[in-house]
Amino acid sequence: MNKITSTLTLLSLSLTTAFSQVGQPFIHDPSTIVECDGKYYTFGTGGGGLISEDGWSWKGGAVRPGGGAAPDAMKIGDRYLVIYGATGGGLGGGHNGRILTMWNKTLDPNSPDFKYTEAIEVAASDGLEDNDAIDPGLLLDPTTGRLWVCYGTYFGTIRLIELDPNTGERIKGNKELDIAIDCEATDLIYRDGWYYLLGTHGTCCDGVNSTYNIVVGRSRTVTGPYLDNVGRDMFHGGGRMVIAAGDRVVGPGHFGRTIIDEGVEIMSCHYEADFEQSGRSVLGIRPLLWKNGWPIAGDRFKGGTFEIESERRGYALELSVDFVRMQQDRQAFWRIDPNTPVKPIASQTLDEVINTWPKGDIPVRIGDYMFRPHQRWTITPVPEAGGYLGGPYFKMVIEGTDRALAATANLELTTVPAFTGADEQLWRIEQLTDGTFRIMPKAIPGKEGVNTKYVLYSIADSTPTLAEWDFNTDNSKWNFRAH
Repeated sequence: MNKITSTLTLLSLSLTTAFSQVGQPFIHDPSTIVECDGKYYTFGTGGGGLISEDGWSWKGGAVRPGGGAAPDAMKIGDRYLVIYGATGGGLGGGHNGRILTMWNKTLDPNSPDFKYTEAIEVAASDGLEDNDAIDPGLLLDPTTGRLWVCYGTYFGTIRLIELDPNTGERIKGNKELDIAIDCEATDLIYRDGWYYLLGTHGTCCDGVNSTYNIVVGRSRTVTGPYLDNVGRDMFHGGGRMVIAAGDRVVGPGHFGRTIIDEGVEIMSCHYEADFEQSGRSVLGIRPLLWKNGWPIAGDRFKGGTFEIESERRGYALELSVDFVRMQQDRQAFWRIDPNTPVKPIASQTLDEVINTWPKGDIPVRIGDYMFRPHQRWTITPVPEAGGYLGGPYFKMVIEGTDRALAATANLELTTVPAFTGADEQLWRIEQLTDGTFRIMPKAIPGKEGVNTKYVLYSIADSTPTLAEWDFNTDNSKWNFRAH
């Protein structure tokens, strides 16, 4: 079938482009990720889908009747609306497609409330017209409460229709509107007064040779026109790149946006082929960044050795230990003979200073970065500890040691002599919409459940602590610099 979504440059090789999720993330044409009763769901072509307990490890088990292709899903009120293409896309050799909607009280197939309503047709194509009714994408306009659907493939135009958000039926008398060409697997999102049309461009369904990528245009009205960053109309083939191939995955397609928190967003897609997983089509999740009003796929954090730099002042997170001066031969600069050969000065080593540090817990502070051992952090994923929507938990230790950053019961920070894997020593690291990062302990000692509230916070230029997340202050934001 023809089915077929700065701080950016601070990080070096330790931050590369995306890789797929773990577990069994095998899916094609995934719907936007939806949360239901603490679990995450996405549906794909063929009727099935994936479920995740934590947003990081995925397995099969999501249920969607009707078969067909390229569904989308969203929660409206206390119900879940699912939309999908029953045919089309060249399936069976034709482009006569049908798009249907249905509701469910829950997405959990083991719940006694799990029962889909009878599917309702909201759009169709006869196989001869300049449109293919497949690949629907939903938008519930947050400014008006109106419900919109975009759909279509390379076979003709991308169209826009309006549904009743209470019934899922087509608004009576609504006339479809052509809004784009030269793409498929489209989706609509809204942000800051702009409507964005995300379209999948290129070729699909050819494994490692698929050229899928995701492009975008925007408009002040939902009906368009949708123009890209240089003014090209998507109805004439325009579109600004959002995500392309990289890091041994190719063919990103079928964009979905999920808002986790203010300033924390992710985009989902499939990769047509993951080179590390037999070239299978897999679920991909990337941070969603906004740059000059345009969406762009961010980089999933993978770890490495860094300076952890506060956005507040630019100071670095460090151990609260005595600063050990380095010895050097010096002359007054006005007396130096410029013809005297130069020689490099070795950096201070861990062995030169570690015996001056206390043996027990050591607090942390923020100070001028001098690339000294007490300021360099090695950050490593801990896959056995699970994860969150888009990434695994990490341990953060002083380079060359096992001394680990940890949260305390009184919402402060310390380092313990050895990493034990305790939840207060595990860290959630998410790239924000502005390209900076937030850093959260998995748990706070003495508080039940997984922490989703408190973050590493620069309460003063030299004073780190844990405080409630606030995207609107630089106190909550950090950068990772690889020196």
